[in-house]
Amino acid sequence: MFKSLTKKVTKGDKYGHFGYLFILPFFIVMAIFIVYPILNTFYLSLTKWDGATVAPEWIGLQNFSRLFKDIATGGIFLKSIKNTWILWGCNVFPQFVAALALAILLTDKTSKLRGKEFFRAIYYLPNLVTMASIGALFSFLLSYPKGAVNEILVAFKILDGPFNFLQNVWATRLSVSTILTWMWFGYTMIIFMAGLKAIPEELFEAARVDGATKWQVFKNITLPQLRPIMTYQIVTSIIGGLSMYDIPAVLTGGTGAPQNSVTTMVMHIYRQGFFNYNLGYASAVAIGLFVHIFIVVAFAVKFMNLKEAN
Repeated sequence: MFKSLTKKVTKGDKYGHFGYLFILPFFIVMAIFIVYPILNTFYLSLTKWDGATVAPEWIGLQNFSRLFKDIATGGIFLKSIKNTWILWGCNVFPQFVAALALAILLTDKTSKLRGKEFFRAIYYLPNLVTMASIGALFSFLLSYPKGAVNEILVAFKILDGPFNFLQNVWATRLSVSTILTWMWFGYTMIIFMAGLKAIPEELFEAARVDGATKWQVFKNITLPQLRPIMTYQIVTSIIGGLSMYDIPAVLTGGTGAPQNSVTTMVMHIYRQGFFNYNLGYASAVAIGLFVHIFIVVAFAVKFMNLKEAN
C-alpha cells in the first residue's frame, strides 16, 4: 500500500510543473507592465533625458539634489504635497461619515425605509463614470459667468452676481474635494455595507436584550467590528488620494489655477515630464511620491493595528 501511494505521489509530481505554465502569463504581464516600469523609473531618475531619441545622459543624484532643494526652499513640489493633502482631507472625512451613516441606514433591519436597493444603486452610480468626464461636466457647471451653478445661485438670490469658483483658491479646492466626495462615497458605502453584513447578528441581538442604546451599539459593536474594513478603506484612499490627478487637472485645464492651489504631486510629475521635457527629474519626483505614500501607509496601518490591539 505504501509503495502504491508513493507511486501516485511521484506520478503527480511528474506533471506538477504544468501548474507553473498556468500562472506564467500573470508573471509575464506583471514583469512587463509593473516591474520593468518601476526599475526603469529608478534608472531615469539618475539621468537627464528629454524623451527624444537621444540616449539619457547619466547625471547621478543631481535630480534628487534638486528635489531636496525644492522641498527645503518651499518650492512647487512641497506646495503640491500640501495641496494634495488638503484636497484629500477635505473629501475623505465627509466621504467616510456620509458612507458609514448611509451604510448603517441601508443595512438596518429595523428601518422601515423603502427602496433601499434603489438608493444603493443611485449612490454608487457616480463611481461608474470616468473621472475625466466628471471633471469636464463640473468645469461646465462651475464656469464663469454663465455656468449652471452661478445661474441657479443668482436666480435664487443666494448670490448678488456670478462668482468665479475656479479663480478663488479655497472655492477651487472645495469644489475638487466636493466632486471627489460625491464620486466616491457610494463605493465606500458599499464596502462598509459588506463589512456590516459580516458582523454576527447575535451581537446586536444580545445588545438589544441588554437594553443598549443605538449609540452604545454603534460605539461598542459596529465600530470595533468594522476596524479591518476601515483600515482597508483608509489605506486605499490614501494611495488613491495622494496619486490624485484627473479631477483637478481637467477642472483647471491642467494649470492647477489659481496660484497652483490644486496642483497635485502627480500633476507636477506630468508637467515636468511632458511640458518641461525633463523625464529624469519627473522620475525623481515620482520616486519621491512613492516614498511619501509608502511611509504614510506604513504609519496608517501601524496606527490602526495599535488601535485594534488596544
